[in-house]
Amino acid sequence: MGAGGGARPRAADDDVHAGDETPMSDEFEELWSELAPVGRNRITGGYRRFSWGPADTEARGWFVSAARARGLDVETDGNGNLWAWWGAPGPEAVVTGSHLDSVPDGGAYDGPLGVVGALAAIGELRRRGLRPRRPLAVTVFAEEEGARFGVPCLGSRLLTGAITPERAGGLADADGVTWARAMEAAGLDPGRLGADHELLGRIGAFVELHIEQGRALVHSGAPVGVASAVWPHGRWRLDFSGQADHAGTTRLADRSDPMLPFAEAVLEARRAAEANGALATVGKVRVSPNGTNAVPSRVRAWLDARAADEGALRAVVERVDAAARGSAAEHGVTVNGFLESKSPLVEFDHRLRDRIAARVGGETGGLPLLTTGAGHDAGVLATAVPTAMLFVRNPTGTSHAPEEAATGADCRAGVAALADVLADLTGAGPRSRA
Repeated sequence: MGAGGGARPRAADDDVHAGDETPMSDEFEELWSELAPVGRNRITGGYRRFSWGPADTEARGWFVSAARARGLDVETDGNGNLWAWWGAPGPEAVVTGSHLDSVPDGGAYDGPLGVVGALAAIGELRRRGLRPRRPLAVTVFAEEEGARFGVPCLGSRLLTGAITPERAGGLADADGVTWARAMEAAGLDPGRLGADHELLGRIGAFVELHIEQGRALVHSGAPVGVASAVWPHGRWRLDFSGQADHAGTTRLADRSDPMLPFAEAVLEARRAAEANGALATVGKVRVSPNGTNAVPSRVRAWLDARAADEGALRAVVERVDAAARGSAAEHGVTVNGFLESKSPLVEFDHRLRDRIAARVGGETGGLPLLTTGAGHDAGVLATAVPTAMLFVRNPTGTSHAPEEAATGADCRAGVAALADVLADLTGAGPRSRA
């Protein structure tokens, strides 16, 4: 995928655009071409679709129009998630979909591949002359990345009751705009926030198609894989408070510089992750007053930590916290830590996983099984309904960046696999001629 200029993102081998132009590739290409320009930064080539902002609103509007054009009935739940139904909503519904929001300057495929792929898979079922015998829906979850309001998978967390309406409604962005106010500005009622057990009770299975955020499928040689588990992971905020002062006149010995314990925390995050076979990242920081010639008064930073098990995750966070507090005491700085969000280890439903592997992988069930350190709405929903994930190969292995990519052939393979799974789970059969 190109990263610069004004051209839209393209599949890496571009064969979704030329050559073997099957009806499926036509529809996938049409949908992808419509969505691809929305929220794209022409300088970086990345995407900036932040919840309830102009680009996110445009992307949501695109989904509503695309779904209605395909005869689906669209509704918005109380948490701002979109649902497009083929058939009347009812029990044992099969749901697929993903999200459309992005991290700052994120890639084209993280989320949108699952939404575009879901609509294309429904088109594929129709081309096969099939109609589901169970309700089928495509969903778009709100604020999956947590880029604007800080808590990832917020739409699915609200739906399942993993976060309270009070806390979610009070989450604020960098400008102090709360989730509740942003929803109101988008024409939605924040008074409807909260768990929706009636809606969850309709869902018999949820399957999310997603770009792989790594290179396991590259090494396996397979275009599509099945997720087996999501690592436990979370986000912690660290607030360091010191004393603002003049950078050119204040002696080093007289300073209370919060940047020093912050720096120690960043270094310890790397050391602790290496020692525990984990991942730890400080990728977001705010400094006040943020002047080149001023000793900072405050540093606010966010730690993202992930590990294969809870013990390793806890060890990383405890080491970072201890390092931050020890250095803060040494430099006359106060520090406070806050847990913003945490997700436990998720083992995807084994029966659903194995059924998908058998359906897509044939008699050998030869699809690679992948664990992932990335959080997903499917992982949140796993506490309430049987869930599974299909991953599509990413030749660069890069994600959350403009270099994220997928070939046209692999996108088609993902759509075909999803269509096979949806046909199986819904008991789809020939459409009546009546």
